[in-house]
Amino acid sequence: MNSSLEFEKLLEPIQIGPMKLRNRIVMPPMVTNYAAADGAVTERFKAYHQARAKGGVGLIIVEATYVHPSGKGFQNQVGIYKDELISGLRELTETVHKYGAKIAVQLYHAGRQTTSKVTGMKVVAPSPIPCPVKQEMPKELSVDEIKELVESFGQAARRAKEAGFDAVEIHGAHGYLLNQFLSPYSNKRTDEYGGSFENRIRFPLEVVRRVREEVGGDFPIIYRMSAEEYVPGGLTIEDTKIFAQKLVEAGVNALHISGGVYESSAMIIQPAAIPQGCFVENAAAIKKAINSKIPVIVVGRIKDPLMAEQIIREGKADLVSMGRALLADPNLPQKVSEGKIQEIRKCIGCNQGCIDRLFQDLDITCIANALTGHETEFDIENPAEKKKKVLIVGGGPGGLEAARVAALRGHEVILYEKQTDLGGQMRIAAVPPYKGEINDLANYLINQVKKSGIAIVKGKEADMKTIQEVKPDVVILATGSEPIIPEIPGANQKNVVTAHDVLKNAVIVGKKVVVIGGGLVGCETAEFLADQDKEVTVVEMLDDIAIDVGALTRVLLLNRMAEKKITVLTKSKVREISGDKVIIESKSGTQEITGIDTVVMAVGSKPKNDLLKSIEEENIPVYAIGDCIKPRKFIDAIHEGFRIAYNL
Repeated sequence: MNSSLEFEKLLEPIQIGPMKLRNRIVMPPMVTNYAAADGAVTERFKAYHQARAKGGVGLIIVEATYVHPSGKGFQNQVGIYKDELISGLRELTETVHKYGAKIAVQLYHAGRQTTSKVTGMKVVAPSPIPCPVKQEMPKELSVDEIKELVESFGQAARRAKEAGFDAVEIHGAHGYLLNQFLSPYSNKRTDEYGGSFENRIRFPLEVVRRVREEVGGDFPIIYRMSAEEYVPGGLTIEDTKIFAQKLVEAGVNALHISGGVYESSAMIIQPAAIPQGCFVENAAAIKKAINSKIPVIVVGRIKDPLMAEQIIREGKADLVSMGRALLADPNLPQKVSEGKIQEIRKCIGCNQGCIDRLFQDLDITCIANALTGHETEFDIENPAEKKKKVLIVGGGPGGLEAARVAALRGHEVILYEKQTDLGGQMRIAAVPPYKGEINDLANYLINQVKKSGIAIVKGKEADMKTIQEVKPDVVILATGSEPIIPEIPGANQKNVVTAHDVLKNAVIVGKKVVVIGGGLVGCETAEFLADQDKEVTVVEMLDDIAIDVGALTRVLLLNRMAEKKITVLTKSKVREISGDKVIIESKSGTQEITGIDTVVMAVGSKPKNDLLKSIEEENIPVYAIGDCIKPRKFIDAIHEGFRIAYNL
């Protein structure tokens, strides 16, 4: 089918108020931490948005932009709280407009979901109740202070219009200040701003009206809302359907449907374990409640253009937000319009580069796309000044990315992989529950490498003889790591296996299993085995398990492990494996677990870099990347592969 027909609705123009968009793909607001400390726009911030505008997106909504210093949520978040910021914002809108995209800015105040360390002042909220995540006691806003914040939103909207934005979005979702007033979960006031539904909607509607006064009747206002909060006593879809009607009556031009608050933050930035399109039915319910009077935008792990098209065709929403999908591939809209669906680099829902970093108050990037946030540093389409013969040893994530980039830069690339298949540990990592999307990234990298005409040798291990025969100008070593087998008495028994062998289906695992090691690999292997009706116990020396897992993914993983009745022993050490017995020592003493069929080792990995010294002795330039330096995460291997190959 012709792409323009296959994606007829997704590529169809649409109006939000007087604003006409070239297609229905929206880049939703995602905090980047690329702004200056005072909230000013930087060159990096502009380049990041320019890449997405150039890639063909219809509407960009700039990240949560704080309207008052007390509402700042992150160290390097963009601000709109003073007139001095307008010129930088104007440069941003001009940059985006050059490529035919429209741009809105999201007006935001964090409320209790921040800290005084970030804001430099007392945290404020509708009621003196701490956010369960941030845990800082907020000051209850007085009525006068509420009026001041209404004015702050209004003046921020004025600045947005002066800066050349095509619309504003009011952030009433995700447990931030407007959402806090709306919700009985966070608003326990007894004055005119709390208690009844009519009182709780007062502040958000006052903000909408004040924004409208400042921007005029012909300027689009979008309102973002959490259709459900997913916390006890929080907002439900029945509440927000009624609130949506009130927003339409107040003159809002579009609704942007999301979900969650910080306590249920896995629903805000959904890891791979949350289904794709998780808010579509809520968006459809709200669209029906407002009789489709204004357009409805839906977000929620929508990464597949076919799903996006179906959502719009079925009338469940009018526009589709594809946030992390556009971090992974800024050119997604253009590839859709050109029928290059197989060329799209998909988000895998890992959260490693984006929200995991943001929640550490770092700048965001993307596991799959090393250019995200670094657009000004690299010109990937510019050929290298000197063409080299590059030998890459290892066809895992780092080696594949290095091969792809080196070939793009015009180098002659030869890739050796000792296994018969490419992908390395990505193939193992994709086996546990909810990890299958890792194969999307593996397949993308493999397809790009094959398409580029790289010489690929599989099923043969590269050694010094190989290197001498190839005569490379440079070697990139991406040989990865191998599991550590700890020196525990009995570790060499036949019933002792590694987590890697379990996930590769290379060994038979019995009914009763002990997994030694409670990190990411150990926990995911335990869940994988529990799903096969195995009786699993995880033994971990540290105080807690899965501490190397991103916050949102970890919450869901631990919940599932509890549901699947996986026994977890922390602060415990395996002293000996003896036949079908595992002897464990903890502060409370020594215990034996008997009747064990299989013991699985998941205590970490060690680098495989035997070749490195030999290559160095031959005075051949060599770069080691990824796990063969030090076992870490895929993001480290991929980004190192990108940078080393780019700079050859």
